[in-house]
Amino acid sequence: MTSLRKNRTFFIAFFIALIFSSCREQSCKYDYLYQDLPFGMEKIPVPVFPENTVDILDFGGVPDGVSLNTEAFAKAMLALSEKGGGTLVVPSGIWYTGPVVFKSNINLRLEKGALILFSADFDLYPLVNTVFEGLDTRRCQSLVSGRNLENIAITGEGSINGSGEAWRFLKKDKVTEKHWNKVVKSGGVVKNDIWFPSESSLKGFEISDMNVPNGDLSEEKWLEIKDFLRPAMLNFIECKNVLLSGVLFENSPAWNLHPLMCENVIVDNIFVRNPGYAQNGDGLDLESCINTIIVNSTFDVGDDAICIKSGKDEDGRRRARPTENVIVDNCKVFQGHGGFVVGSEMSGGVKNISVSNCQFLGTDVGLRFKSRRGRGGVVENIYIRDINMFDIATESFLFDLYYGGKSAVEALEDGNDKSNKENTVFKVDETTPAFRNIYVNNLISRNVRRAMYFNGLPEMKINNINVENVVITSTYGAELSESENIVFKNVKIIPCKGEALLLNNVDGLTVESFQYPGDMKDVVKMAGKNNNINLPENLKN
Repeated sequence: MTSLRKNRTFFIAFFIALIFSSCREQSCKYDYLYQDLPFGMEKIPVPVFPENTVDILDFGGVPDGVSLNTEAFAKAMLALSEKGGGTLVVPSGIWYTGPVVFKSNINLRLEKGALILFSADFDLYPLVNTVFEGLDTRRCQSLVSGRNLENIAITGEGSINGSGEAWRFLKKDKVTEKHWNKVVKSGGVVKNDIWFPSESSLKGFEISDMNVPNGDLSEEKWLEIKDFLRPAMLNFIECKNVLLSGVLFENSPAWNLHPLMCENVIVDNIFVRNPGYAQNGDGLDLESCINTIIVNSTFDVGDDAICIKSGKDEDGRRRARPTENVIVDNCKVFQGHGGFVVGSEMSGGVKNISVSNCQFLGTDVGLRFKSRRGRGGVVENIYIRDINMFDIATESFLFDLYYGGKSAVEALEDGNDKSNKENTVFKVDETTPAFRNIYVNNLISRNVRRAMYFNGLPEMKINNINVENVVITSTYGAELSESENIVFKNVKIIPCKGEALLLNNVDGLTVESFQYPGDMKDVVKMAGKNNNINLPENLKN
């Protein structure tokens, strides 16, 4: 008996040691990201879950792609939560379901071959109070959601599909004629070459600004436009210790992943995918979060890919919660309006961001910073290095303080990509956005339309932008407008047309070791009023 007790004690101690060893290994997994980080940031703990494991099959789940599994997911979450948490296993199969609501201390693990397919029955998604596009509003309940939770994860090797084509309106000029005809024949409503899934969706579109309805609506009116209020695929609000790893997220009704006011978020080795024509098909919108790691992931979406936000206008300023302490490393972006993006909803501020070792392959813009008057907020201390881009439709590096809601390609097609020429200087107050202290080092971009475009406000110029060790092959050179304290060091721009560098109302520019094609006659062109321009001898007229 004594021997059995000793053996039992030994095995218990062994397994405890094994668990803690595994936990330590997981915690150390991301240590390399903090080396030489240019700002202070505490290491993010990797969520650890109790050993309890349940299978969705044990709660009546049926993976036939037809049976509705909403109740099975709810029962499994509840049962696991009552045990103190653990892992909810989703085996191979097609798990057709309505919304899935998380509880604390649960890891939703999708095994190989597992597909969670969300129903396109709009009635399954009630209206809830939430935040969308930076504003306090109402939307249909997100497909995957959780609020005020701790230690939650979605992991494994499976997929999640949001049936987004049933929700999203569609613009005719974004798809082929064959695709358009097929969608129109499926039902819905067409107006001004835009297809809507229902009259309710069209009504919502007509009373909305940037997808958020205007005015103080009655409950009756909210319900009348419910179809328009497309949910995000995943929305975790004020949660702590969040992990997304290994899973494919695709075909969202609106934004794919929307962590809002969360702390300690890890996104590792996921694939986010949406068709290029998907309206508001953002990849990851990180909003008012603190301490985040985004690594080893791939994005191929219909809007901005990796996007940093913090609320919009008065709602964002009142919230006053910046997104801060973010590490982005080793990510790839294919199609998307921007590879790495800040804004345009940044009214609560953005600071302490590191972006490294990323590839942008066919995006509209590479590095995209956007805002406008009325936002307020300060974006500062952004450190970007070792970025490679290819086939960029507009700019490698863009500041647009006149963002009007359209993608850079759409703005170009409309002729709205020109520098600000207005003479009015607005008063600086809490509604004035500011972008400053941004550092880009080691960037190569080939086959881009315009090398760079800095378009600031005359009353609040883009300030202290440092660009070093850059090679860009482009149709047009770099254009700087309403900018100050800009440093270019060891920058090579190879434009096919025009000047390599165009300056318009720039105050304080230092250029060192600027390279350009040897046969260029006019390298630098000045427009507007430029002060304190320090050019090397080879660039002086």
